[in-house]
Order: sequence, then structure tokens, then C-alpha cells
Amino acid sequence: MPRRTLALVLLLAEFAAAGTTDFDGHTKLRGVVTTYPDDSLFREFVGSNTTDMTGILRLNLRWRDRGWSVEANGQLLALYGDQIEVSREFPPVLDLLSPRLPDDRRRALNLTTVLNDSGKNATLARLDRLSVGWTGEKTVLRLGRQALSWGNGLFYAPMDLVNPFDPATIDTEYKPGDDMAYFQYLKDSGNDVQAAWVVRKSLFTGDVESDESTIAVKYHGFAGAAEFDLLVAEHYADTVLGAGGSAGLGGAVLRGDVVLTDTDDKLVTQLVANINYSWIAFGKNMTGGLEYYYNGFGVTDGDYDVTDNFELLLRLARGEIFTLGRHYLAGTVTVEVTPLWTVTPVMLMNLQDPSALLQFVAQGSLSDNILVIGTLSVPVGPSGSEFGGIDAGVPGRYLSTGPSVFAQFAWYF
Repeated sequence: MPRRTLALVLLLAEFAAAGTTDFDGHTKLRGVVTTYPDDSLFREFVGSNTTDMTGILRLNLRWRDRGWSVEANGQLLALYGDQIEVSREFPPVLDLLSPRLPDDRRRALNLTTVLNDSGKNATLARLDRLSVGWTGEKTVLRLGRQALSWGNGLFYAPMDLVNPFDPATIDTEYKPGDDMAYFQYLKDSGNDVQAAWVVRKSLFTGDVESDESTIAVKYHGFAGAAEFDLLVAEHYADTVLGAGGSAGLGGAVLRGDVVLTDTDDKLVTQLVANINYSWIAFGKNMTGGLEYYYNGFGVTDGDYDVTDNFELLLRLARGEIFTLGRHYLAGTVTVEVTPLWTVTPVMLMNLQDPSALLQFVAQGSLSDNILVIGTLSVPVGPSGSEFGGIDAGVPGRYLSTGPSVFAQFAWYF
């Protein structure tokens, strides 16, 4: 090893030894069995059902010293199943709308490597977090791949501009990271200002472009016992303004956001409002939530041919919006069966069709470091509706799925 390189390695080792290093991680094994009704277009490609498995190894490394910090989280993903094989033959436009494998095509840095992709198998290695930060008495500054979550939605989060979760996502432990610069300033009053600059590449040129970036500032404050958020952003060249907050009402908590997006053609409104309440019934702790969501980008006439709705199609492809209509109602109740086991029924309903997705989630701890989740998902609605399956453009065929079962085993270390 060259003398200069050896000196640099020794210097870095000494620097790291001076701070505090934390290392942990987990492994997850999950499986999904999905069925397809007789009129589903997917049935012609995959048959009456598909079975897919995913194995995940996640390693989290954090170092801190005198205000400085470094975070590096790596993932190794092994995927096996019918959808991995069949989706390889889908038209490229479908992969654009819903990537068949995790990738960094939009991110400034490509930190994902596909190790194998053949038959029913695919293996990937990726860095999901890679950032350096500094934390002072009132300020926080981080640069690199990291996660950001804003907004007051339970299921739908129009103020969450960077990688929001799909409302139907079951495991929301880790949000996908993005490449950004993040800044936070805490005032003496407890109010704070957060700012983020997310840098992205164009899908068409592969280059980092300003029109693909997000520059956002959010002010979070207190008004008596209530809290409020004010947002201003330039998001993919669209101006976005938002306001939201939360307040107590009796024993319940009210939350909500209003987001206005100034597109090239018009001003579009999104709104989310919810209520949360906890109580005891039959000797069990229970927590319930009810949420209304208005999606101004959605269709109004029940025709889900989104090729005629460019703004909606664009946001579906970017993973910002997951609904096709305008009016939605979501509800959930979590029942603490025992201190270690919970059961949670969930309903996501399109009020215009009407159609819905019903989920029944059971989650429990087998030990201090072993967690299991089981979920039954049942789409409800007529053919041609959003959850019942929209028209596939082929006579008598719909983009529909039937009931599915999800199971996950997680071990933390």
C-alpha cells in the first residue's frame, strides 16, 4: 500500500475512533400470493395467481462526534417469483410507470447495482442512505441520500413531496431515500424552519436538470395548543403552496393539509383531513382514524384512461400520487389484542365508483427482536372501477387483481 494511502487510512481510522459508532440492521423475508379474476388481463400472462418472495438484508452504520455525523445504510435484496419473470416482457412504458426493480434512474447518484436478473430471480445491492451531517445548538445540516417526510396525512400525504408512501403499503418502516441537501433551524419559541433541495436526473437525458429538482421550505409553528405548517416549493418546475396543522378536540386529534399546485395549465388543489381517537373497549386498547382525501388531479367522469390526463399520469409515474379519482375515504382501527399483538382492519375507498381496498393486518412480536406481519387484502368493486379493475383497453378485460395474502418475518440485530 502506498505510503500516502496508508497515512490517509490511519488518519480516517483515528478520526472514526474518536467518535461514537452505532451498527445495527435487520433481515426480512416476505411473501405475497396474488389472485386474478377471470376477466383480468393479467390472468392471460400469469394464470390464476402469482407467488413472489423477497429477502432483504439491511445494514445501518452511524457515526457521531462533536456535532458531525455520517450515515450509511446498505441493502441486499433477493427477489424470486412469477412477477419478476413475467414483468420482464412488459412494454417499457409500464416499467416507466412502475419500475419492476428498485432503481436510481431519477436520483442524482446511482447507488444501485443489479447483480442478477434472469428467470424468476433478481438480486440487487444498493445504498439507501449515505449522508454527512452537522448538528448545532439550533441548526441541522445534512447532505447526501436521506429521507424526508412532511405533512399531516394518515394515508394520503399531498404535502409530502419526496417519495410518499403508497396508502396501501404494509411495511412503512423505512422510506426510500433521495439525494438532497437538508437544513433545519430551531427558534427559541420551539418553531422551526426546514428547507430541502432535492436533485434529480431527467428520465430522457439521464442528466441532472433543474426542472427535475425540488426546492422547498416549510415553517412549523405553534399557536397555543395547536400546531401549523406553511409550505412553499418549486417542485418539478411547478410552484407549490401548502398549509396544514393539527389540534386537539376533546380526546381526539384533528389534522389536515391543503396543497395548491400551479401547473402549466391550471391551479390544482389537493386536500386531506383526518381525525384520530384512542379509547378502551372490551378491555382492549384501541386507536381509530378516519380520513378524507380530495385529489384535484384525478378524473371526474369515471373514465380511467389516464393517457388523456397528462398531469395525473406524470405524478403516477413519479410515485407522488397513487389514486385515479378525486374523492376518497380511508378508515382504520388498531386493536391491541395483547401487549405484543395488534389487529388492524383498513379501508381505502373511492367514493365516486364506489370501490374499495380492504386490508386486515395482524402484527406481533415473537421476541425482543423478531416481528411478524400477516395481511389479507381484498379489492371490492365492479369491473371498470378503480379497485375492481379499470378497463384494459381489450374487450372484456380489466387491469384487476383479486384477494392477496402478504406475510413478513423480520429479525433485528
